Amino acid sequence: MLSLALPPGPLRILCLGAHADDIEIGCGGTILALLEARRNVNCHWVVFSGAGGPREREARESASQFLAGAGARGVDVHQFRDGHFPAALSEIKEVLEAVKRAFTPDVVFAHCRDDRHQDHRIVSDVAWQTFRDHLILEYEIPKWDGDLGQPNLYVPLLRDVARRKTEHLLAAFPSQRSKRWFTDDTFLALLRLRGVESGASEGVAEAFYARKALVTW
Repeated sequence: MLSLALPPGPLRILCLGAHADDIEIGCGGTILALLEARRNVNCHWVVFSGAGGPREREARESASQFLAGAGARGVDVHQFRDGHFPAALSEIKEVLEAVKRAFTPDVVFAHCRDDRHQDHRIVSDVAWQTFRDHLILEYEIPKWDGDLGQPNLYVPLLRDVARRKTEHLLAAFPSQRSKRWFTDDTFLALLRLRGVESGASEGVAEAFYARKALVTW
């Protein structure tokens, strides 16, 4: 496979998640690896639900762990009702339009368009409506719905990064530990599978859907 690299110089990264742990599950390893490799990264982190409750505290504490290496960072947590994002599409779009006016990203991480969770799909749809001239990488989240697909972009990870990703997740989100799927072996299994598919040197990787990308020579 052809290896592509992000351009040198400062980078602006926008991470979007419907719920407090979505970004970390979907692209947490990539963020950790990127911030270790480069110190000139400005990362803006937006969570669309959980404000005003324990999930906001979890979201902010987790973001501080994952973004510790960022040159600059911002974290927004909103209070859209979990499970009812389709009814708030216009308001969610207004939030993201405001983000766009204040922050111009080089890369946007967002939910996969084909994710079966209704909240996830809304965030993905609004991301594509708002950031039409940006590189959007759609991340995946394992769940009961069984909607994992065939991604086309892979980020190989060091095993230490994969381990720290899962450790951060389990430590940061005590409210989720009772869920059957919220375990280190779930997260590591997906990383291992994507590592096999991509031929990652240490056998683990995160995978994304890059539905549109412009290549210039």
